[in-house]
Amino acid sequence: MPYVTVKMFEGRTDEQKRALCEKVTAAVSETTGAPSENVVVFIEEMSKNHLSTGGVRASDQ
Repeated sequence: MPYVTVKMFEGRTDEQKRALCEKVTAAVSETTGAPSENVVVFIEEMSKNHLSTGGVRASDQ
């Protein structure tokens, strides 16, 4: 049973997240041969002030 975690900034609509889950599931199923009903997708949303690159928060860029 494949598990996929997608980490992204908050702000996407439910429709966008639904489409993301459908496409990730299809891609994983196609490449691994796992039945789509066994593919689990987690979406972890974070605010831009919870990530930094090079010491600069994404919210400050």
